[in-house]
Amino acid sequence: MPGPCRLFLLATAISGAALLGACSQPEKGAAAERPPPQVSVAQVLVRPVNDWAEYHGRLQAPESVELRPRVSGMIDRVHFRDGARVAKGQLLFQIDARSYQAEVERLQAQLQQARAQEQRAYSESMRAERLRASNAISIELANARQTTLLEARSSISAAQARLEVARLNLAHTRITAPIGGQISRAKVTAGNLVTAGATRLSTLVGTDRLHAYFDIDEGTYMNRIGPLALTGAGGGQGPQPARLLLVNQPGIAVTGELDFLDNQINPRTGTMRARVTVDNASGDITPGLWTRIQLPAGPVYPASLVRDEAIGTDQGRRYVLVLEDDGRVRYRLVKLGPRLAGLRVVREGLREGERIVVNGLQRTRPDDRVMAQPVAMADEQTLANLAQWSTHATSAPAATGKTAASATAAAPRG
Repeated sequence: MPGPCRLFLLATAISGAALLGACSQPEKGAAAERPPPQVSVAQVLVRPVNDWAEYHGRLQAPESVELRPRVSGMIDRVHFRDGARVAKGQLLFQIDARSYQAEVERLQAQLQQARAQEQRAYSESMRAERLRASNAISIELANARQTTLLEARSSISAAQARLEVARLNLAHTRITAPIGGQISRAKVTAGNLVTAGATRLSTLVGTDRLHAYFDIDEGTYMNRIGPLALTGAGGGQGPQPARLLLVNQPGIAVTGELDFLDNQINPRTGTMRARVTVDNASGDITPGLWTRIQLPAGPVYPASLVRDEAIGTDQGRRYVLVLEDDGRVRYRLVKLGPRLAGLRVVREGLREGERIVVNGLQRTRPDDRVMAQPVAMADEQTLANLAQWSTHATSAPAATGKTAASATAAAPRG
């Protein structure tokens, strides 16, 4: 290649290198001047809590009544709305009572007749006693009149008994609610004939209290549930508290009491039958709902609690970013526990007072310097819900059956 061409190519290469170097300098300067990312940090919250074991069951009404007439007749009127809540003693069905009223009046007349006969027999008996004293009549005749008096008095008792039965039948034409609760639909309407003890009129379930039955495996019962339950039942502390979360209604959480443990473990299934009772005076909960049942499964202990959004995932491992005093964040592996009241229990890896990134994990990396904005780890409602998880473990709830929409996030989850 001629000398002038080599000189031209060399000059071009030097110019290009200089140009590339000049272009790269502003980029390095821009990277150096980039501000640190803004993140929200909060102090690790430490509160006394306890672990809860979770089971599944279905809510049942402890009182259920199948309404049937006690007398036969024609339905005169239905006095309730299908599916309504009814009070104990409330009139539900009215059977035509005219024939039963007439029977009462007839037997009242018979009773009056029997009393008149008794009065006449009494007079005859007294007269016979006076005549026998003067030997005016025979002893046999006096005894016969005394017997007639006794028969008349027996007739009064029989008439009174028949009248009482007639009055009961008349009262049974009014079919009232034997318990308070929620009634089903009327299966027989006005104008239809019903037969005593045979015709099914409707069903009524008591909803003031509900039961949830479930099974506890023997290992959990012996090691965790049993000792706490026995302490509560036999130690004079009352039934152990429990918490119910309705599967079909995630906005409702209910507090109740573990008030029944069976007297033996089922040898075929290796489980213990248990029951939780909840107050449902408000009628908010419907029998038959599937529910998650949570029971205290250990003593109260101080737990480190953080928000779920503060926890990152790194190839199956869980970590948090801890803010150090130099303004940089450090990578820290943690071991997680259950979720309580919307916060996650951290079993290992954090200490009280440490600050972690709760918002902005995607904007920063380990060892980055950050602009930290302090925030609270939990609001007042969350703290109030969290307090229940330790209170319930040591004493029965003061008020049961109250719904708490904000407590749905409180279900223990691994």
